[in-house]
Amino acid sequence: MHFEAGPILKTINSPEDLKKVSREKLHQVCDELRQYIIDVVSVQGGHFASSLGVVELSVALHYVYNTPYDQLVWDVGHQAYGHKILTGRREEFVSNRKYKGMSGFPKRSESPYDTFGVGHSSTSISAALGMSMAAKYKGEDRKSVAIIGDGSMTAGMAFEAMNHAGVADSDMLIILNDNCMSIDPNVGALKEYLTDISISPTYNKFRDELWNVMGKLPIGKSFTREMASKVEAGLKGVVSKSSNLFEALQLRYFGPIDGHNITKLVDTLKDLREIPGPKILHILTVKGKGYELAEKDQTKWHAPGLFDKLTGEIIKKKIEAPQPPKYQDVFGKSLVSLAESNKNIMGITPAMPSGSSLKFMMEAMPDRAFDVGICEQHAVTLSAGLATQGMKVFCNIYSSFMQRAYDQVIHDVALQKLPVVFCLDRAGLVGEDGPTHHGCYDISFFRCIPNMIIAAPMNEQELRNLMYTAQLESTKLPFVIRYPRGEGVMVDWEKPFEELTIGKGRKLKDGKEVAILSLGHPGNFAQTAIRNLRTEGIDAAHYDIRFVKPLDEALLHEVFTNYSKIVTVEDATVVGGMGSAILEFMNTHGYQSQITILGIPDTIVEHGSLKELHAECHYDALAISDAVKALLAKDITSAVLV
Repeated sequence: MHFEAGPILKTINSPEDLKKVSREKLHQVCDELRQYIIDVVSVQGGHFASSLGVVELSVALHYVYNTPYDQLVWDVGHQAYGHKILTGRREEFVSNRKYKGMSGFPKRSESPYDTFGVGHSSTSISAALGMSMAAKYKGEDRKSVAIIGDGSMTAGMAFEAMNHAGVADSDMLIILNDNCMSIDPNVGALKEYLTDISISPTYNKFRDELWNVMGKLPIGKSFTREMASKVEAGLKGVVSKSSNLFEALQLRYFGPIDGHNITKLVDTLKDLREIPGPKILHILTVKGKGYELAEKDQTKWHAPGLFDKLTGEIIKKKIEAPQPPKYQDVFGKSLVSLAESNKNIMGITPAMPSGSSLKFMMEAMPDRAFDVGICEQHAVTLSAGLATQGMKVFCNIYSSFMQRAYDQVIHDVALQKLPVVFCLDRAGLVGEDGPTHHGCYDISFFRCIPNMIIAAPMNEQELRNLMYTAQLESTKLPFVIRYPRGEGVMVDWEKPFEELTIGKGRKLKDGKEVAILSLGHPGNFAQTAIRNLRTEGIDAAHYDIRFVKPLDEALLHEVFTNYSKIVTVEDATVVGGMGSAILEFMNTHGYQSQITILGIPDTIVEHGSLKELHAECHYDALAISDAVKALLAKDITSAVLV
């Protein structure tokens, strides 16, 4: 599919082409770039509002800086569509987030303009500081720029990096893109602080006086560090006390300025490029700028899917039969039901109330459910603190983001045997978001921690029952429940809650010769495979492990006593996962079965649809059938050889 770019944009295949455009026509470049993003994303899908909000900034940065020699680091990265289009990937943009196509995030292997791979938030300042320190060490006149949103700025890592940047004496610029949003509206004291700055009359006065003085500076080779220090000292008198946060970190603060005024941005960046040392530019933008509906409902239009760009109608597949809910919605609605009968239940999420569906409890019980900002470490230890006071906390974090709080899980939760319930959304492969978001590793990194319970539901009813079991007073240990993105299987899912026995799996089907052991949602793939195998005269048994820690040893003794051929299936890495646990059990107890482990391979899995990725990783229904037949064929081959 081909999309026609505007008359100027179609001539821009690199930042060098952009620099040939007159300053007076940059606003037209911005209009064409914004429209091109709307045209493509409305038909192809992807993140939307974030990139629209930084169109002017993207143009200004590549217009002023000598990229890729000067290095831009985009935080999180779903706002980098304009950056990608301006750096030689306009025609390729149609393949954005498609299987084998362009990544939806900056990716070092994709382009030299993508200086740092991102997907998780709040890494940009640390990375840009590292680049700046390296340039200083090597004697290179290379500029480093970190572009970070006010949502990402809430994370502790951003403050750690700023604390270092202020004393590292490196020539870097931090651009704070302030739109009061991450995916959901931002929360916390930092949001209030930035709001105070942006509406401060004193700061408006400071801004105007600053740029009047800047216009008179002897910018160029004669502009020394000593002169810059004198200018800074001279401006102190017009700086309000609101700047103390950044000044305390020894970062020169400039702004706030209008992030949609392209000529002002260009002039400002040109001036700041000549000022040495660490500095921060505060710009004010509107997420979804230029598309009215996205401006009004920024959460909905963060990644809306396909839509009619003229009417704004979001296009949904026409499906007549009732559809099963997403796992995250089952979590959110079940949590409200549980909390209605258990006054000690509380909910915590680090900045993903909509994606995780904790929003349902936040709306129904605002005094018991909290969005703590992009702070996974804080979310875990906050949950631990609540648990010490008898609260049953459901801490909902995406599986790939859980990695950021690993130390807190060990030190603050597991060592103290605090019964925090970790609900890991997006476990397994997540599809088009790709390797930065796949939840591959949680089983492996949690399984080695003492005092942990780790479980995975095969369907929505199982998720409800695991949640019910986790919140019971009798459950005294940390409890991990992992489930995939979307992918529900039960239309009639809202059944009465039932307590499950911790550490007990279940036999779903007897069979002959071969047994399939599944964990979580892939058990549904196994059921399809078993039906297909039956048409070929192969009768496979099926066991739902349900708990990977503690393992159901009685069930496993039954399996190994009756089956010499076993296939394990999980939507997690095969290194240290459920299959590894089964091998360990077999070795400990001296069994000699042949085992094939299916799951996410020991490699980086790129982006694509879930169907494409499950097939690529060889644990969909077809791959399970093939693995069973391959195991059985070994006996046939051996018999022929004998």
